Amino acid sequence: MQIKDVLLAPGNGAFFYDDQEAVRSGAIQDGFIYVGAPITPGFKSIRIPASSLSVGLVLTDDTVVWGDMMNVQYSGASGRDPLFSTNQISDVTSRVIAPRLFEVDASRYLQACVHVFEPHEDNRLPLAIEYGVSQALLRAAAHLHCGTMAEVVCAEFDLPLPTGRIPIYCQSGDAREINVDKMILKSVDVLPHGLINSRQKFGVDGQTFVDFVKWVATRTSEIGRPGYHPVLHFDVYGWIGQEISLEPQRIADFICKVADTVPGFTLNIESPADFGSTQAQIENNAKIVSILDDRGSSARIVVDERCNTLDDIRLFAEARAAHLIQIKTPDVGSLVDTARAVLLCKENDVGAYVGGSCTETDLSAQASVHVSVATQADMMLAKPGMGVDEAFSIVGNEQNRLLAMLNRRRAQNEKSG
Repeated sequence: MQIKDVLLAPGNGAFFYDDQEAVRSGAIQDGFIYVGAPITPGFKSIRIPASSLSVGLVLTDDTVVWGDMMNVQYSGASGRDPLFSTNQISDVTSRVIAPRLFEVDASRYLQACVHVFEPHEDNRLPLAIEYGVSQALLRAAAHLHCGTMAEVVCAEFDLPLPTGRIPIYCQSGDAREINVDKMILKSVDVLPHGLINSRQKFGVDGQTFVDFVKWVATRTSEIGRPGYHPVLHFDVYGWIGQEISLEPQRIADFICKVADTVPGFTLNIESPADFGSTQAQIENNAKIVSILDDRGSSARIVVDERCNTLDDIRLFAEARAAHLIQIKTPDVGSLVDTARAVLLCKENDVGAYVGGSCTETDLSAQASVHVSVATQADMMLAKPGMGVDEAFSIVGNEQNRLLAMLNRRRAQNEKSG
């Protein structure tokens, strides 16, 4: 027995849970809150502080390794798990998960996850539990093998020790201008997200959005270091579909128009439209991707909405219904599935973006870095929170520390070999 006790500690996510349907329906911001009645089940107000729950595994040498459970900012939307409930998650973890943890060989990561995450009462476990417990199990395996979490992933998936740095993508939140300046001064690889989640931010016929895209590109050349040329990535939360059209041809036309305003930049457009179901999303996204490819556009479609689990990601990747798939870690569940999702994207020549949510924690962000680097994802999200400084330092520093350790391990292996 390598796990002799399980600890639970309530915690805070780094941002807030928001009722996306209420925001889309026109809820007005008053300072930092949204005014109006919530729509999505479970929400008592449109914006509530994000909660989390830490799970600690006490190993036989009394080392305690931790993982953090939480849901994403827009919980309950587009097929996602409902709003996080600390009491419910704590109850299931104590009753169902803890006894399973006592039975596993924690040094065998994949095997341990298979056993611990078996369905309960014919239902899949809450994805927040899979996510947090898989982090703790990954740290346990790394401790028992005297290595890094990335090395555990590489060993379990038969991957070479990685050498490449993964580009980091930052998100601005509502403090767009200030945070864009911060990103540029810090030479962030991919920016700025933009949080284009309302009609006010998108504008009539998308003009407010287009103006913002042009401003970001101009600002980059104004204050960025010589040679700095980031990827421009904007999440429009389906507003092209809502304001312009749900017709793929017209959506592609609009995206090409935006790309033409920032020549020389790669332009990522995330969630251009919500077509109402996973199947409709796949079919219509694939049409948009095909049109952009045929035109040789520099714009790329990024999928998020209605692409939650590993099964969803497989469908989108095989249909080439995106140029880049966000692997939204709390929605995917186990970090094993995040690793599998990256590899699946690579098999289908689709970009793999290990994302997540502003509601996460430092621990979940650091674990995500190890999976991203081990699998050599195409980019990863700076998280948690909606600020730039904290998230960029947590993810960036963890990556740099990890690469330093892996370089040392590689040199040791070469010396001994």
